[in-house]
Amino acid sequence: MADERVSVVFKMYCLTVMTVVAATYTVALRYTRIITSELYFSTTAVCLTEVIKLILSLGMLSKETGTPVRLKNALVEHVLCSPKELLKLSVPSVVYAVQNNMAFVALSNLDAAVYQLTYQLKIPCTALCTVLMLNRSLSRLQWFSVFMLCGGVTLVQWKPAEATKVQIEQNPLLGFTAIAIAVICSGFAGVYFEKVLKSSDTSLWVRNIQMYLSGIVVTLIGVFITDGEKVLEKGFFFGYTPWVCFVVFLASVGGLYTSVVVKYTDNIMKGFSAAAAIILSTVASVVMFGLQITVSFASGALLVCVSIYLYGLPKQDTSKLSREDADKESKRRLITV
Repeated sequence: MADERVSVVFKMYCLTVMTVVAATYTVALRYTRIITSELYFSTTAVCLTEVIKLILSLGMLSKETGTPVRLKNALVEHVLCSPKELLKLSVPSVVYAVQNNMAFVALSNLDAAVYQLTYQLKIPCTALCTVLMLNRSLSRLQWFSVFMLCGGVTLVQWKPAEATKVQIEQNPLLGFTAIAIAVICSGFAGVYFEKVLKSSDTSLWVRNIQMYLSGIVVTLIGVFITDGEKVLEKGFFFGYTPWVCFVVFLASVGGLYTSVVVKYTDNIMKGFSAAAAIILSTVASVVMFGLQITVSFASGALLVCVSIYLYGLPKQDTSKLSREDADKESKRRLITV
């Protein structure tokens, strides 16, 4: 009984932390893109995030292996002597790099609550990639929830809520285009990484290290292609404030923490977490940015939250149901006879 209570408490802890991190990251990133007078280079923030993730993954692998010698052997075997694996993991590295940069573009042009709601389009995108790449099937309820979610996002974008305290010029079309690219990247990269993980017994942290090493190279290339001259002139950390550092920290820890949370929670809890993050982001946007809620925005937000919950409901075991129906039919025939 005590173990069960501890398990429930731990799951609630995971749920709470995941919700707060998701909502805080979105609102804080939005804040840094509209308040700071000397705007930092988003490409450097994405690169720095990959570096921190690599360091944290090395720490987790060190804990998993137990000794420095085993850690060294694991790195030699899976990193230095596995160029094919590094190349394989470079695919999601490139895709995630694009996704993370698109998040900065989107939150420079859209409110945090609008972004949080629209970004849930990653669910149908991930579902489609799962069907095509992993040969899985979705239930009728899941397909229904996918269409409901798309309808909710359409309502949110139909008459977007306006933030009265934001004085900078924004391009909502550019913001929505950035989110569209981000959700496609999220769906493909997530399913691709899952497929790679399940193709062998290699440790999750080893796979993360392989991916983040490629990610650092990719994002560094992105820094110098996009902002190379400005970075050389003003410095890599130009425009960095405590808020920007906080955003980088949340991005680094949030991604790794999510993988841990997935292990100990189910889809229903993740659905509640996403819905709660949307509500928190909306409240924060109203308070911090003067977001004005419209009827279409509220209706769309409600549809999105309900669809997330429905999508996470466990599938019914149809084979079990068919057996039960067969047993009932047999009993009915015996009674009839």
